[in-house]
Amino acid sequence: MRGIAWLAGLLTIFAGIAEAQGAAVAVSGRVTLLERSNKPSRDLGNTVVWLEGTAPRVTPGRFDVVISEKTYVPRVLVVPAGSTVAFPNHDPFSHNVFSVSDSNAFDLGLFARGETKQTALRHAGLVRIFCNVHPRMVAYAVVTRSPHAALAGSDGSFRLDGVAPGRYRLHLWHERVPGDTAQEIVVPAAGLANLAFTLDARGYRWQQHKNKTGQDYTTSGRERY
Repeated sequence: MRGIAWLAGLLTIFAGIAEAQGAAVAVSGRVTLLERSNKPSRDLGNTVVWLEGTAPRVTPGRFDVVISEKTYVPRVLVVPAGSTVAFPNHDPFSHNVFSVSDSNAFDLGLFARGETKQTALRHAGLVRIFCNVHPRMVAYAVVTRSPHAALAGSDGSFRLDGVAPGRYRLHLWHERVPGDTAQEIVVPAAGLANLAFTLDARGYRWQQHKNKTGQDYTTSGRERY
């Protein structure tokens, strides 16, 4: 009888776990940007949204950031910690991709058309990616340990699926808004929808970054190629 009772209790625990796993819901909403002169935002799709408070169980992957016409495509990407990011060069001249972002710093050196260099981004945080040859080339990788992270749509809408009910800290990041914006949320059993966030980009001013040695670029915007 004790064995049967023990087995029944164990099955109850398993059933509870299965029920909890099956209770995953969605968190969705929309982000807007405040602009000077009330101009419409054309880069809402570069907003990154993620939840903090989940178990750090992300699966690393491989991502490509294509170099074409002195531009990184995509400009912004969301990367699970431990992932590899590759940079295939499609331009008819060389590039030197680098970052000086804290624990994810790297320098891939010069590589020519048709070549691909790659790096592993192992630590959570924002990675600013530049080129040591072309000062206007910029990309951003938001490295996260959250399994619930995504880019917003071009209209600012976002949806995070598979979220277990509970308490989280929701983060939003956009390159033209200082730091990241965070808010405590509670996800009920029915999920959360129609969340609305407004980020303030009115104070944004473009500033030229330094090269990989911390010096000003010598081209002064007049590149030979």
